[in-house]
Amino acid sequence: MEHLSIKTITDRARARGAYLHAMAGHPADKLSTLDAIAEALSFPDWFGRNLDALYDCLTDLSWLPSGEHVLVWSGSDALKQADPRGYLAIRSVLSDAERALAPAGGRPDSRRLTLALADD
Repeated sequence: MEHLSIKTITDRARARGAYLHAMAGHPADKLSTLDAIAEALSFPDWFGRNLDALYDCLTDLSWLPSGEHVLVWSGSDALKQADPRGYLAIRSVLSDAERALAPAGGRPDSRRLTLALADD
């Protein structure tokens, strides 16, 4: 996945009518990254702060309005450099969730997730 400027991501998402959810800061460890994702997408209190719970929340999103939800991850290289395995694990969960919520998935609701990696 290519890194884009935040302006490009924002412009493209707005043109599609998508909801933007930006992660705060540049977390450099797995747990802080999970927390930043949870905060950006307003996860419910029951979020378990692990990869299984991340997947469960990302493939639910029932607390958010219908439509496309773009998670903007700026500074992902901080985690990639500090914890390559943690980065790959989180990226894998995010990619799996994107596929699970793809429009062709036949899901009854119309919530979709898109990950956008932003340049710093």
